[in-house]
Formats: sequence, C-alpha cells, structure tokens
Amino acid sequence: MKIGCFDVLPPEAAGIREEVFVKEQGFQEEFDETDGHAFHLVLFEGELPAGTCRFFPEGRKEGVYLIGRLAVRKEYRGKRFGEALLAAAEQEIAARGGTCACLHAQVRARGFYEKAGYEAYGSVEPEEGCPHIWMKKELG
Repeated sequence: MKIGCFDVLPPEAAGIREEVFVKEQGFQEEFDETDGHAFHLVLFEGELPAGTCRFFPEGRKEGVYLIGRLAVRKEYRGKRFGEALLAAAEQEIAARGGTCACLHAQVRARGFYEKAGYEAYGSVEPEEGCPHIWMKKELG
C-alpha cells in the first residue's frame, strides 16, 4: 500500500469517487469547485487505486482544515484503508501547520470517525438526502 498526495484531482481519485459516491450511493453533486483548490490523496494497492480523500484549509479559522470525499472501493473495504487515508490526511494537514481537522460525515460512518478520535458537534443535517453530522479532531 502506498499513498500519493496531489494538488490537482487525479483521474484515479475521480474514478473512485464516481464509483463509490455516484454509482453506489446515488449522489449527484459529487464534483465541485473545491476540487480545484483541495489536496487529493490516493491510496494504491500495488498499482491499483483503492481509496481516496481530499483536504483543504477551512478558510475562516487559522489552522483548521476540512477533510472530505473519503471513499474506498468495495473490494478493498475491511482492510483498514479508510483508516490509513484518514491518518495520512491528518499528517499532511499537520505538516502544513494545521491544528484541527473537521469533516461532514455521513451519519452511518460516525462510528468509524469516532474510533479515529473525532467528536461530533452540531445537529444532523441532510446532504443530498443523506444525513450528515459535523465532526472534528484536534491534531497533535
């Protein structure tokens, strides 16, 4: 397993997100202007892209970054690739001076993020009809 960090949306990340979020989960508004200024991680198993996520400065508070679009292809789930991507994003954020990571998690994934040290805040709200909740983690 290796993880690459890109400052443009690589086709491997776009393909994973299309497969997981659009085809599997039914989201329609997957790609947005944020892709143009976010950093994108891609996890490779050998030469094959298996997972991805993106992160970017929140913009209003110094040191706060947002993590999003974390997805692992179905055939690679259960191998802790999501944990590896999340940890890599946190390391990249810290290396850029970030002190806090926030994310808008699907409620069904809340336990995954809580195990990684994230705490929920605010109320549950729909995003394209899917319940989401804000979560955050102080880094280092």
